[in-house]
Order: sequence, then structure tokens, then C-alpha cells
Amino acid sequence: MGDLWQFSSISCMEEFSFNKVLEKFYNYGIVGLVRENIQNSLDGKLQDNDDPVIVTIKTGTIKKDDIPGLEEVKARIKCLKGKNSYTKETIKHMQNKMNDELVNYISFEDSNTKGLSGAKHGQTNNPKDTWSIYAYNKGVHGEEEDESVEKSKGGSHGIGKIASNAASDLYMMYFANCDEHGDQHLGGTVQLIEHEFESNYYRATGYFTKVEQDANNSSKTKFIPHENNYGDVFRKDTRGLKIIIPFLREQFNDELEIIRSVCDSFFVAILDGKLEVTVNDKNINSQNISSFINSKIYYEQEIENIKNVFTKLYFNTYTTKEPRLIEISDLKDTYEFDLYFDYDLKIPTGRMAIIRTIGMKIEDKKIKNNVRKPFNAVLIPRSLKEDEFLKSLENESHTELSFDHIKDPNLQKNAKKFINNISKEISKIIEEEIRKSNPTDGIMDTKDVLYEVNATFKKALAEATATVNIKKKNSKDLKSGSLPSVSLVKVGGGATKNTKGKTGGKGKITSGEGNKTRKVRTTVDSNGENKIIYKAPTNVVQRVVTSNKEYVKFNFSKMKELKNVDTCNISLAVIDGMGEEYKNEFNMKDSYQKATDIQTKDSLTIEDNLIRDVKIENGIAQIQLDLKPEYNKSLKFVYYVEV
Repeated sequence: MGDLWQFSSISCMEEFSFNKVLEKFYNYGIVGLVRENIQNSLDGKLQDNDDPVIVTIKTGTIKKDDIPGLEEVKARIKCLKGKNSYTKETIKHMQNKMNDELVNYISFEDSNTKGLSGAKHGQTNNPKDTWSIYAYNKGVHGEEEDESVEKSKGGSHGIGKIASNAASDLYMMYFANCDEHGDQHLGGTVQLIEHEFESNYYRATGYFTKVEQDANNSSKTKFIPHENNYGDVFRKDTRGLKIIIPFLREQFNDELEIIRSVCDSFFVAILDGKLEVTVNDKNINSQNISSFINSKIYYEQEIENIKNVFTKLYFNTYTTKEPRLIEISDLKDTYEFDLYFDYDLKIPTGRMAIIRTIGMKIEDKKIKNNVRKPFNAVLIPRSLKEDEFLKSLENESHTELSFDHIKDPNLQKNAKKFINNISKEISKIIEEEIRKSNPTDGIMDTKDVLYEVNATFKKALAEATATVNIKKKNSKDLKSGSLPSVSLVKVGGGATKNTKGKTGGKGKITSGEGNKTRKVRTTVDSNGENKIIYKAPTNVVQRVVTSNKEYVKFNFSKMKELKNVDTCNISLAVIDGMGEEYKNEFNMKDSYQKATDIQTKDSLTIEDNLIRDVKIENGIAQIQLDLKPEYNKSLKFVYYVEV
């Protein structure tokens, strides 16, 4: 057995695959690596120190001979034998990389932190000895004696430390520690597979440590850490912890992406003065973080183009909007949050950042049925009660609120209810902002309207409903053409072109042909048939919305392109107050219970966001749509005809 690395012996081998968590954190990339290590540093903050936690991230190269105990690890890797293609490929990659003379590395060093305690005690069961927990235990994290501090910590699952191993081609990492007494030690882990070495079988995990006889039990041994007498890359002379990852994977060695990841996950912690990060020679603090986020080197600056990385929007929202109180409930309790909210028609994709009180972003939350709405939001707990609850819902990588990891069915049901209610409550706010931005038409004060315009309005309304029969509760059928109380909703947006003898402009009645028919594109349907899609001119569409139904009439009689067509498919796009279209924003199945062809009385199929096989008779097509309760009546549409 080696002097620097220790692997526990076993009687036989059973596991021939690498730890699946390695692959999970590998897939998270730089974001997962940065998030996990900085979160650990924030959790280790000195409680009596008001200064920010300082994390210094360095990338560079080191000679392989300067990596402690490397030859022992290489000897183990040479003995690994894979039993499937993935494991064989991984082992081959490790064997190819382990002989590089010059090795890339990354290190994370923190200050104004406690570091790990009890290193000189080695492997113990004392919860106060956090060195033993971090160095030798899996699935465990050290808990604070102060309950409020423990609730606010970011870590909880105890497996995140493997994120550092996942960033190494050899799945190895080291950690240098300086505790409150100034004692300096170096530990480390390497994640292999169970293997045979020198005629004995060993577990997959190796520890950079010594083995000594247990003073309390002569029949047992325990791990004792190495004192840190190693080179500069592995030194830690001030209180705190330093993570060193040699054989850094090429895709993790990206300074620009590291800086982005710091800002993505911790912009609130940095702005609030809880954290300061230096990446090589670039310092990111509360005074200058805006220069990074507002730089096109790191982030897209045009709001209209921000569709995947939302940090620029979150930063603007958090720094310019006043927080509002929002309450979100589960099955038994109500939780209070500060919501920073921005509604801007230039925003193409709506997301909400959910932030823990330590200032770490958990996820970019998609709000159900609102992913294409022009909003941006930041949600932060108001107290430790809310923060502790969010912590219980985090997945193991701290990247999402989830209920899948909760085993108790009652707790899982409660978590699911809360997560669903997040979307429900935020949707209410989004809908209110939409109503403010796109107010529905009110009752017309006819005494202030010219007679000609008023008459035209009545004529258009009558034509839109002439073939519709509607029943009132507890009353006889209404005659064709009469209506209950309805609101007329404008179709389309923006002004139409003025032509001689016609009235144009937003919200005005336009007679004549209006906009010209425009061929949009061709497509191929599920049967392999070619289809042509036309954008319907606004003046051929008339739409009426009642309390629970919607009626849409299309007059294609003057569209020569549809002269010999007897059926069509109808799709639509939401249009905002600026005339901008959002083609994938509206989901028909989420809004309509059913669709009926008024002329044939047949039910229509809603599929792939299309109303299929609508009958055209004498150039007229008419649809009745039964609305779901959550249908947003304030939306405006433009319609597309597929033939």
C-alpha cells in the first residue's frame, strides 16, 4: 500500500462503473464547478466578520512531478479494467492523460472563512470535526450548531464536493486547509472503480491521507491527514480552504466562462457585499460587477436577443425595480418573498431567478404558459423560514427546485403544490401587466363618436355574429344575430395603411380591402402534402368574446388565393401593443376546451397549435371556441390560413 494515497480493501469486486454523480456534475460544466465551490465558501463564512467572503480562482499549469502522490494514482489507473464500453473509454482517456508532463489546473481559495476544523483528530465521528466529514464521508455535510446559520447554508445533500473530481481528467482533487489554530493540512480524493491491485481488491475511492492505529481501539486504524509541506499551488497559509484540481479538463479551462458563471450564480451575493471573487487578475466586487455584466465580452447586450442567458436582465431588474411582497402557499403554510419584477415588450423570453438568502441563484424558473411573455423577475425569501423551505426543495446540484428527490409521499405532494403555486402566483402578476400594457376595449360613449363610425361599428358587429345562436340560462333561444353582453376584441395591431376614402389607424374601423394577402411560407403536413400558409388581412377577420366562448368569422371572399378552396387550417400568433408578433407564445389546447365549425356544427380538431379542417362556404369560415377558465381575454391575435 502506498504512503500518500489510501484505498480500503474489500473481499471481492461488485461495482465496475464510475460513480454516476461524476457524469452528472461533468454535464453541469463550469457552472456546476463554480457554483459548488463558491457555495461551500459562502457556507463557511466567519459569523463575527462583516467583510465579504473572498474567493480567488486561479488557472494555470503545473509539472506532473509537483503533484503529490501522482505516481501512486497512476499505478492504480493502470490496473483498472472496464466491463462496458463507457467504462473502457473512460479508463483509456485517463491512461492517455496521466503521463502529460505539464498539467492544467484550477484552484479555488477562500478567505474570511472558517476553514475545516479538527484536522489533527483525523477520522472521527465528532460532528464538530468538519475536516473528517469533508475529507472522508460521502453524502454528509457538516451542520452548524447555530440553527439559523444552518438553515441559511447552501449545502445540504453532502455530495457536491464530487463536482471538483468531475472536472479532472483523472477524477482527482486536493484540498488545503488552514484552521483557526493555524494548522495546515492537505487532503484529497480520487474517484476510480473497484479494482485489483497487487493481488488485492480495493474500493473505488482513494484518499490522500495517512493510516494510523486508533489510540482508542487497538484493532482499528483511522485516517490522519498529511501536514501541508507541498509546493505553492497546494499551499494555504491563511485561515480557510483551498481546492486544487489538477488535470483540469480542457472544456473547464475557460477564464471567460468562469467569470460568467460567477456572475450568473452569485450576482446578488456580490451586489449585496457578501462575496468578492478574483479570477486570475480580474476582481469582481459590488462596485464593478456592472462593468462585467454590461460588457458585450461576457453577455449579450441587446435585450431583444437575450433568450438563453438571463443574467443581464436579472441584474437590471434587481438593481432598478423596487421589491414587492408576494405570498406563495403550499398545502399547509404560506411563505413570503420579495419579488423584483420587470415587464418590457422588448424581452423575448420570460424567466424568473430564484435566489437563496446567501445570494446564490438556484434556477432560471420557467413560469408555466408564460415562457414567451416579455417579463423578467427575481424572487428572494424574506426570512429563514422561506429559505429553509427552498433549501429542502433543491436538487442535489442546487440547480432546480424539485420534488422528485423527496421520498415521503405527503411531503412530495406538498412540495409539488408549492412549486406549481409559484407559476400560478407569478402568472397573475404577468397577466396584470399585460392588461396594463394592452387594455381591453371598454364601453363606447356614443355621444362622442361620429355617426358614420358608430354605424360602421354596429354593422361590423352584426356581420360577425349573424350566423351564431347563443342561449341564455333559463331563457328561450335568442334569435339569430342577437347577442348577450359581449366585449369586442381588436384583431391585429398597429395602424393599417391609409387609402383614399378609408379610415386607418390602430383601434379604428377599416372598410375596404385593408391589408393585402401575404404568402408567408410553404410547409409539408403529416401526410406529406404541400401546404401554403397565408397571413390573413386584419379586415377579413371578426372576433367576438363572451364570458365563456369566442366566435371568429373569416370572410375570404375577396382573397383570390382561396377562391377554389373549401377547407383550411387556422393558426394564430399573439400580437403586442407595438405590433410585434409572438408565434409560439399561445397554446390553443391550454386555452380552448373545444372548437366547433359553426356552419357544419362539426367538432374541429385542435392539433399542433392548428384548428384543422375548417369549412369554407361562399368564402366564409366561422368557428366557435369554448374557453377554459384560465383563458386570457385581453390578448390580441393575427391569424394564419393554411391551405
